[in-house]
Amino acid sequence: MRVVIAEDSVLLREGLARLLADGGIETVAVTGDGPGLVASVAEHGPDLAIVDVRMPPSHTDEGLRAALEARSLRPGLPILVLSQYVEERYATELLGGGATAVGYLLKERVADVSEFLDAVRRVASGGTVIDPEVIGQLLNRYRRDDPLGSLTAREREVLALMAEGRSNTAIAARMVVTEGAIEKHISSIFAKLGLGPAPGDHRRVLAVLTYLGR
Repeated sequence: MRVVIAEDSVLLREGLARLLADGGIETVAVTGDGPGLVASVAEHGPDLAIVDVRMPPSHTDEGLRAALEARSLRPGLPILVLSQYVEERYATELLGGGATAVGYLLKERVADVSEFLDAVRRVASGGTVIDPEVIGQLLNRYRRDDPLGSLTAREREVLALMAEGRSNTAIAARMVVTEGAIEKHISSIFAKLGLGPAPGDHRRVLAVLTYLGR
C-alpha cells in the first residue's frame, strides 16, 4: 500500500510515516499544506491519503478542501481524515452522499497503533471508518434537528394515528383512553412542533405533514 500524508505538524507527520512503515505501509510523499496534497496525489497516485482537516494558511478547512479536490482528480481515492476535535460540518461533508473509502478519526486514536493501522487498511480497501466520538456527536445533532425527537412514544403513536386520518374519538378508542387524554397529547404535540395557533393554518394537517416528512 502506498500512502500520501498531509499534515502541517512535522512531528506528527513523521510519526505517522514511522507507524505506517512499521506496519509494512509505504509513505510515498509527505506535505504540510493543501496544494501539496493535491500535487502529491497527482504525481504518485497513492492508494490512500491521510489528511489533517486544518492546515495553513487559515487552519480552518484547507485539508478537507484539498482532500475533496484530490478525490475529484482521482475518483474513489481513499481518504482518512485526522482531526484534533470533532468538527461536525466537515465530517458531514466528507461522509455525505453515501461516500465510501473514507474515514474520520480523532488524532488521539493514533496512539492505539493497531487500531490506527486497522483503520488505514479498512479505508484503503474501500471501507468507512468513523470515530465513535464523531458518531456520537452527529447522532446528537440529528436528534436536536429532528422535529419529532422531542415527542414521547405515546405522542408519536397519537401522531401516527392522526396521519391515518383518524378522529380524536377513533384514536381514543384505539388507544383505550379518553378523548380528553388524546386532546392533551395533541396539544403537547402542537407545542413541541412549534405549531401555535395562527389564522389560516390547520395545525392538525401541519403536524401530520411534519410526521410524514420525517
